Amino acid sequence: MLAALLIIFWEAAFNGVRHFLGAQLDLLPPLMVYAALTARFPTVAALSLFGGLWFDSLSSNPLGITVLPLLLIGVIIFASREFIVRDQLFAQLVIGLAASGALPVMVLLILLTTGREPLVGWGTLWQISIMSIGGAIATPVFFEFFGFLHRAFGYKKSNETSFRPDRQIARGRS
Repeated sequence: MLAALLIIFWEAAFNGVRHFLGAQLDLLPPLMVYAALTARFPTVAALSLFGGLWFDSLSSNPLGITVLPLLLIGVIIFASREFIVRDQLFAQLVIGLAASGALPVMVLLILLTTGREPLVGWGTLWQISIMSIGGAIATPVFFEFFGFLHRAFGYKKSNETSFRPDRQIARGRS
């Protein structure tokens, strides 16, 4: 949750990327990909709820409109995580690209079906493509960064047992 809050604050506070590329990178979908592939479902649900509300509160979106698409992305990835090779760079890139492209499209569809009139044009395709490519690049970075934190601060599993393979087992009467 702290990572989501810091990511959303960074997106709102620093506009250098937006002015340079013409689109703001959205790092919430890559974070959802990481959470859906490595955490339990309550984490995915909490990230979609709080991350979506925090994102909407600092953007021009109506409050709560990002929660459902973010939850849908998390549920789809979480449900199929046994089939995903999460340690492969190519899989991380493809899933990050798909999630980062799907989120703005779903939000745009919800805005259009609720009667709002968002600014849609050829620039929208540029913004969605920049967001998708940025999310695809950010997903493996998140996997490496959080993997480093897990290795640095987490406990390692002990593979030692009390059974020694060279021990003789006495059978029968003694």
